[in-house]
Amino acid sequence: MQIYNTLSRKKETFVPMEPGKVKMYTCGPTVYHFAHIGNLRSYIMEDVLEKHFRYSGYDVTRVMNITDVGHLSSDGDTGEDKMLKGAKREQKSVMDIARFYTDAFFADCQALNIKRPDVVEPATNCIDDYIHIIQTLIEKGYAYRAGGNIYFDTAKLDQYYVFNDFDAEDLAVGVREGVEEDSNKRNKNDFVLWFTQSKFEDQALKWDSPWGVGYPGWHIECSGISMKYLGEGLDIHCGGIDNAFPHHTNEIAQSEAFLGHKWCNYWFHILHLNTSSGKMSKSKGEFLTVSLLKEKGYDPLVYRFFCLQSHYRKSLVFSWENLDNAAAAFHKLIARIAGLKEGGAVEEDAFAALKEKFLAALDNDLNTSMAVTVLYDVLKAGCSDATKLAAIASFDEVLGLDLIQKAAELRKKNASQSASSAGGYTVTGEGDPAIDALLLQRYEAKKARNFAEADRIRDELKAQGIEIADARDGVSWKRV
Repeated sequence: MQIYNTLSRKKETFVPMEPGKVKMYTCGPTVYHFAHIGNLRSYIMEDVLEKHFRYSGYDVTRVMNITDVGHLSSDGDTGEDKMLKGAKREQKSVMDIARFYTDAFFADCQALNIKRPDVVEPATNCIDDYIHIIQTLIEKGYAYRAGGNIYFDTAKLDQYYVFNDFDAEDLAVGVREGVEEDSNKRNKNDFVLWFTQSKFEDQALKWDSPWGVGYPGWHIECSGISMKYLGEGLDIHCGGIDNAFPHHTNEIAQSEAFLGHKWCNYWFHILHLNTSSGKMSKSKGEFLTVSLLKEKGYDPLVYRFFCLQSHYRKSLVFSWENLDNAAAAFHKLIARIAGLKEGGAVEEDAFAALKEKFLAALDNDLNTSMAVTVLYDVLKAGCSDATKLAAIASFDEVLGLDLIQKAAELRKKNASQSASSAGGYTVTGEGDPAIDALLLQRYEAKKARNFAEADRIRDELKAQGIEIADARDGVSWKRV
């Protein structure tokens, strides 16, 4: 499998540290509000990656944190804690907010067929782990105390900017959005490991520490949780591209300073979901959620399909028109699958060839767009319907679109709601009312002995790729 590694800025052959096993870490949500669909694009693509690893025979352990403390509203370790912001907004306790939005996040994941990670750990459960790491960093000379807080000293590193070639001015106050002056820092790019009561006095959650009562910084939680469950080495770390700097940069700095060796081999970053006005975010008013999609009548899996049609390393533009186009394509795909005949023998050689094409698409840097194209290749393949259905079911273990289930539901619906004329003539097919209506017109033309019109309709349908089969009391049709 070839995968783009943000750390090396190139595609690499994925080789896990332990043969046959993958240790995978995913940055989880900050549970102060509902996840918007831009957030969920990342989780969809990470889900496909995990399922592809499993489909390829790997034993995967995937860990995800839940940020319920310490994530401030600025990259520069300043501003209001997001959890406290949510608690004030809804006049609830921070932990009540955390529980509610954690449950809401996983409900959205379930609607989108995103598998729950093997380990899901709230940041508040691992305070002792963070304290141990911070103590060690202080002892090693990588951290210092100033103004009551503990900071990581980035000047002690040979290289801090591991993902991008930043200039020293990139973190100058007023140059980079979200960076404010902190006079306690020795260097502008140092970051907080632990806050004490000397700062943000209204912080709701605090713990005893060797440096006073306080709470951890955001970055330390992912290092602590990853090491707790996955050990001192990590195969692959995932997240949105906006996490690459500073969050993942800081994770690498503190983890490798603590461990004394390389921590994670592959970094997998998903690009933004944009609207016409730019990056989607909770603060811009473009707050699109799974619940809103459902309220507007969209199957959440239409949104998953929409995401799979694009490569994870390309920005994806959301509009209702684009989603409508994805919905139309998705429902036509389901209809074509519903038109396949169940039963019969699977042709093993043909199945293996189709699976090889599917794996080749995903092995090429998780090219889900090409993998979806292979689905359509299956429908056009010159093999039995049983083979096609088996291949589609197999591929859907990774794609997560419920294709076979939805096709079965449509087939059942068509059987009970077939179009009919007053004379008992029935039309059965793939659930397209326009095609049903044309076939009824053809029937009426034949009944009126207007064979030229009947032939015209037959030829029009044939040009659309519709195959019809006449019977004594009706007609059936399918796309070929």
